[in-house]
Amino acid sequence: MAQIYEHNLWGGDKYEYYSGLGSHHPDLVNSYIALVSSFLKEFETPPVVCDLGCGDFNIGKELVEHSQKYIAVDIVPELIAHNKKTFKTENLEFHSLDIAKENLPLGDCVILRQVLQHLSNTEIKCVIEKLYNYKYVILTEHLPEGNFEPNKDIISGQGIRLKKQSGVNLLASPFNFKVKEEKQLLSIKSPGFKGVVVTTLYKVN
Repeated sequence: MAQIYEHNLWGGDKYEYYSGLGSHHPDLVNSYIALVSSFLKEFETPPVVCDLGCGDFNIGKELVEHSQKYIAVDIVPELIAHNKKTFKTENLEFHSLDIAKENLPLGDCVILRQVLQHLSNTEIKCVIEKLYNYKYVILTEHLPEGNFEPNKDIISGQGIRLKKQSGVNLLASPFNFKVKEEKQLLSIKSPGFKGVVVTTLYKVN
């Protein structure tokens, strides 16, 4: 993933950390921030939020104020070092972690925004095992429009399952994520790309 930022494979200027249109296009970003902010503000006590795959933090920076603590995680050490210098708030932490291989921070709510779509099924399974430690999961995935066969396997990296007319569905085989409630919060046609960007809220515990 480091090469994506090193070579600006998702756009942005040279030497700029840029996580792609999914984190910057107003049609995708504005409604998402409004919706997730509203959800976080419903808590009587502000929740501890774990943002797994925080990227360039263009979205996360708008959500920090609605949390007791906001823990932002990404696999790219240079990106996390940049974010630490750029974004400084008392209740904000950054950690460089491989979410498939390492222990995750404790918290109430997990945000996974267009992250799992880049991982192999084996890595997604490893992540899912750790999601049972949280009460809520807010998952955003880029999916084909209409019916599709979920969870076709890919090699982890820049690409996603859309080119295989597939997408991640955590409740389907081989993941079979067990949740108490599932609610689709948002579905937006992807600007400039095929498919739709879907955000789903899972109540886990």
